[in-house]
Amino acid sequence: MRTASTGQVLYDTTATRASALVLRAYSTSFGMGTRLLGARTRDDIRAIYALVRLADEVVDTYRGPDAGAELDELEEQVARALRTEYSTNVVVHAFARTARRVGIGHAEVDPFFASMRADLTVRTHDRESYERYVYGSAEVVGVMCLRAFLDAERRPGDPPVEPDPAAVDGARALGAAFQKINFLRDLATDSDDLGRAYLPGVDPEHLTADDVRSVLGEIGGDLARARAALPLLPTRARCAVAATTALYDRLLADLAATPVATLRTRRVRVPGPVKAVVVARAVAGVLADEAGSRARAGRAAVAR
Repeated sequence: MRTASTGQVLYDTTATRASALVLRAYSTSFGMGTRLLGARTRDDIRAIYALVRLADEVVDTYRGPDAGAELDELEEQVARALRTEYSTNVVVHAFARTARRVGIGHAEVDPFFASMRADLTVRTHDRESYERYVYGSAEVVGVMCLRAFLDAERRPGDPPVEPDPAAVDGARALGAAFQKINFLRDLATDSDDLGRAYLPGVDPEHLTADDVRSVLGEIGGDLARARAALPLLPTRARCAVAATTALYDRLLADLAATPVATLRTRRVRVPGPVKAVVVARAVAGVLADEAGSRARAGRAAVAR
């Protein structure tokens, strides 16, 4: 095995820190969850998030006449870095190092960039394009994170861990739920500032209570699938995912309690102190379940 030079180690470390800065700047909820992970997994999740955010910035913030070319260039950088594990773009460099180690490849990356590219051309989604968009923009990101979580239990020298199909289903469902919640709470920004209507059959200008109930029901189903797969994750990942899921559960409840007219004009947020309480309760619940499982296993062993 080739030994990394001092310069390479410094560059790798700098790229990792850059990804951490991106996450810290853009997401408090996601950031709170990552702090519950082990160091390597935390760095991996930050690397995944930073790349996703970089692509989001091209289509949501920059939106210049050459945005398509910028996105193409970013995708080409990622494809090249997946081969070489190196990029002059520090965010791409950190992502590629994670991807190669945990088994992320074009099966996840290509649908992601396809959805990002759709943001440059598609203004109103039908059911088919909506499901395709959610898959690429969120579900495959959930699978990327799942691969990073499972890598925490891989022994040195072993190949990347292939996730159980039930775990993949849970990861996809969780990614979908997060994305759909964002669609609902960012309705005004997406419609007024970006000119997009993601939710099929929903007119942002004439949002109804039935529209909201339908979307909330869809999200509730996704979250139920995600929670069912939680036991398949390593303990620290389970704590992090349970905490993040609990935050979105709280956000879902707040969205359900918000008048329809308000959803059209104000972004619903969970206050910081409330987030801290929600996360603490979620982690305590996971640890209590773990302790209960160990106790039951011990009693069963004694009985045998």
